[in-house]
Amino acid sequence: MAQQVAPSTGLTPVPDHDFMPLNGIHHVELYVGNALQAAYYFAHAFGFKRVAYRGLETGTRDHVSHVLQQGRIRLVLTGALDSSSPIAAHQHKHGDGVKVIALSVPNVEHAYREATSRGAESVAEPHETSDDHGAVKLATIKTYGETLHTFVERADYDGPFLPGFEPVDDGTEDSGMLLAIDHIVGNVELGSMETWVKFYEDVFGMTEMIHFSDDDISTEYSALMSKVVSDGKGLVKFPINEPAEGKRKSQIDEYLEFYEGAGAQHIAVATRDIVGTVTEMRRRGVEFLTIPPAYYEDVPVRVPEVIEQLADLREQGILVDRDDEGYLLQIFTKPVGDRPTMFFEVIERHGARGFGDGNFKALFEAIEREQERRGNL
Repeated sequence: MAQQVAPSTGLTPVPDHDFMPLNGIHHVELYVGNALQAAYYFAHAFGFKRVAYRGLETGTRDHVSHVLQQGRIRLVLTGALDSSSPIAAHQHKHGDGVKVIALSVPNVEHAYREATSRGAESVAEPHETSDDHGAVKLATIKTYGETLHTFVERADYDGPFLPGFEPVDDGTEDSGMLLAIDHIVGNVELGSMETWVKFYEDVFGMTEMIHFSDDDISTEYSALMSKVVSDGKGLVKFPINEPAEGKRKSQIDEYLEFYEGAGAQHIAVATRDIVGTVTEMRRRGVEFLTIPPAYYEDVPVRVPEVIEQLADLREQGILVDRDDEGYLLQIFTKPVGDRPTMFFEVIERHGARGFGDGNFKALFEAIEREQERRGNL
């Protein structure tokens, strides 16, 4: 084993041989109640461009999908056209939420063979789909809850998304505010975190990057535990959360109750200009958690690099943290659907590899204030 350790994050050793090479997150597919309206929201509020479509007009009879892109982020918003559809059943149970976290791989057959031989449950064996733009290879396995991972190999494909989708040019534009997916957080039931951390270690060869106990992530009322797993290149990072004992219901408990099971809690998206991005997103109607002014009193001491922009950070409610390698700026939206489940994080990194552990108390108290308003604390 070759030691590759980052002291500030507790990065653990990774194998010399990467048996599951990943190119990154190819796309994230959400099952939603109204894909057309969801596409409008993400285009106009988050600044995504609609790039592809599949539905009745393209010959698909049971569902509709709108593909939105910004930077290297692809969101696929899928809705059912038939009440008996598994898509309709999923949305009926969970509300709007992530169904597929698709991973770009160099070779689908290899990824699928390695995953299933190491314990992953198969959903779809490797297969090829094609159209006039070329061919794409796909395969799918299960992960926590009803969430899936689809392996995507599309080196020889030059279409707008995947075969079966037609290009869209409806006047929406990539706003340039968001660049890429930084990480995706999964919430799992009490006692399940270690199971799913081991799943990613065994099936993907990922390593535990950081571990937060309930002492690290707690307030007066609630707590949770979290472990972060990452591939060897740091391209794919999955924090896994589970609830911990507390005086009241934690945000993870609330998620599990309203999502009715484990699932993806939030998608963290990277930006180069978090102040400008958040200012514009607020103007477009995106709501963010509120941070009390007192939070900023010790920021100049904790992170002196941000003193010059402190007033802007305070005005926008942006959180600040640092580790031995640099600092980061982050902010969290309120839930983006009717249920208090899925939300987004906007993050700007300046060398830091952590996840804002210095902000946990302020963040969780902000979430608890929203929970109390909903009657769920």
